[in-house]
Amino acid sequence: MPEIWLNYGITDVVLDIKAENLEQKIDSDAKTLEDEAINEKIASIDLKKPMELVVLHNSKPVQKIISSLFTMCEQKSAPFPKILAEKKILNLVKSGLPEGSSINEFDNADISNSNLVFMGEVEFDGLFGYETIATRLIKKFGHDSMLSAYAKRKDNLPAPGQPTESFEEAKKFADNFEIQGIEIIANSSGIVDFVLGHPSKTVSATKTLESFGIKDIGEQKSMIISTGKDASNDTLGKSLSSLWNCAGAIKKDGLAILVAECKGGLGSDAIQQFIEDRLSVEQLRNPAKYVNGMEDLLFLSEIQKNFQIGLVSILPEFYAKKLSMISLPGIKYAMDYILKTQGTRQKVAVVSDGARLLLR
Repeated sequence: MPEIWLNYGITDVVLDIKAENLEQKIDSDAKTLEDEAINEKIASIDLKKPMELVVLHNSKPVQKIISSLFTMCEQKSAPFPKILAEKKILNLVKSGLPEGSSINEFDNADISNSNLVFMGEVEFDGLFGYETIATRLIKKFGHDSMLSAYAKRKDNLPAPGQPTESFEEAKKFADNFEIQGIEIIANSSGIVDFVLGHPSKTVSATKTLESFGIKDIGEQKSMIISTGKDASNDTLGKSLSSLWNCAGAIKKDGLAILVAECKGGLGSDAIQQFIEDRLSVEQLRNPAKYVNGMEDLLFLSEIQKNFQIGLVSILPEFYAKKLSMISLPGIKYAMDYILKTQGTRQKVAVVSDGARLLLR
């Protein structure tokens, strides 16, 4: 029996699957940077200039860059950068910081400070095509611009890995600010590359993600999807991106099971309002104002016309049912459900890094 470990929050869980039921295990593969190459690139940063490093989400590659940056500052007798993060990830980021560093909450809506350097990891995204620093900034600070970006979506289905007009809106928004970015491209093994510069320019990192993240695997009847890291499954809204990335490889009337702890809850105002009967799917087509997470609710309602979705999470069963998803209390139940509904000989594709893969 193959032993497959899948990320579930800050831990990994083992998927018990017989060899005869495993279609294939799909992971992202690319040559990762050695420490020497990482340090060489960091050496090109002007460390004498005051730096306020805004960590947009927590992951091992993000922690690795911070650690290398601090080591370089030490070697060059340069001041350590100030570390900032949103309240919800403050303690997570803090736990991975080098000794002697401090962190403060980033709650400032004014992002015109030229000392700010935003840092995040590139992923695929259903609305923008890619998730980058620019798209994270427009989501957080550009509420009015988000309505325009949402209105320019390709259609009512997700378009990960595709050039979109919505993405151009995000770049245009980022262009308004004299800030810098460190855009990281990674896989489950480590850092593949990172790009430094203004967030409207660091989007070139998407090409590197494309080079190893797109996989042609044919159509699958059953699929189990892990996002690959807890930063990508801390909320339901965030974890749905991994589902959009795999949707193109799931057969009509197939089954996709998303493994996402969602310890931060729904993470989407639109999904919350829908569950509370304050927002309908019809209202998502042409809204007068943007509500955070609208695109995911719209994509979910459209994609469910093509295949069933199961969810392994700690969210209340009521939430999953309201969203027409099959609620499964654990990874073991996911496999049991597949064999019970699809047959004991069913072959299952297992995706271990859904946030950084695009399947076709």
